[in-house]
Amino acid sequence: MSAPFQHHRVTPWLLMAPQLAIVLVFFFWPSLQAIEQAFYVEDAFGLSREFAGLANFQAVLSDATYYQALGTTLVFSLAVALGAMSIALGLAVMADRVVRGARGYRTLLIWPYAVAPAVAGVLWLFLFDPTLGLVSGALGHLGIAWDHKLDGAQALALVIMASIWKQMSYNFVFFLAALQAVPKSLLEAAVIDRAGPWRRFWTITFPLLSPTAFFLLVMNCVYAFFETFGTIDTVTAGGPGGATTTLVYKVYQDGFVGQDMGASAAQSVLLMALVGGLTWVQFRYLERRVQY
Repeated sequence: MSAPFQHHRVTPWLLMAPQLAIVLVFFFWPSLQAIEQAFYVEDAFGLSREFAGLANFQAVLSDATYYQALGTTLVFSLAVALGAMSIALGLAVMADRVVRGARGYRTLLIWPYAVAPAVAGVLWLFLFDPTLGLVSGALGHLGIAWDHKLDGAQALALVIMASIWKQMSYNFVFFLAALQAVPKSLLEAAVIDRAGPWRRFWTITFPLLSPTAFFLLVMNCVYAFFETFGTIDTVTAGGPGGATTTLVYKVYQDGFVGQDMGASAAQSVLLMALVGGLTWVQFRYLERRVQY
């Protein structure tokens, strides 16, 4: 084997080494530690531990609050994923048709993605504050009593809206890029065949967007499961009565607040398995409908 060929085989690994190191240190190593910790019972300070086998998993799966958090997570994730994608698609279609000032509109629609989840939660918390909020005050004039601190359904709706607002900019960027890649000749041919705008969108444009839509569906589910912790923590802190406690927030509550490290680690393992299984189902069944 020649030296130049060996050099070219090593170069890609050298270029990927920093990213691989980050993944190993911040993902695989903590994941392996969580799997190990799930089989032990530790004291609050981590000074001693005892092997417990599957006792932590049995305790978690026999806890009614865990199933409540599971149901909340599924509703929350479905609402955030579908809401963020549908709103972003509508905004992308409208932005794609704008001729004058298009760059300004697109920039404004992308800005929310630069906001941290915790900051997005604080913004929506101010808007819907039961005493001082502008939106809650307007709802009060319409006869709608808004108090997400007492009403679990309203609290869940608030964190869903805040999470959708935060994520829809991410979806908007991809949908807009996909719309601009649709061949204009296909749309012009459909116009010649007297196909209306609605029919052109659903028979030509949307099928060509299916790879992007499938990618965003997977990414939005991951976002809803893992990256909404900051929003929930700042807006509702999992309340009232656990109405907004998702699985990832329950891991935090049991592990860092309740100091039950074993149960928290067991929940982390179950959460990873759940998200992995959901992703497999998406690739196994939904990808068949994608038109590449």
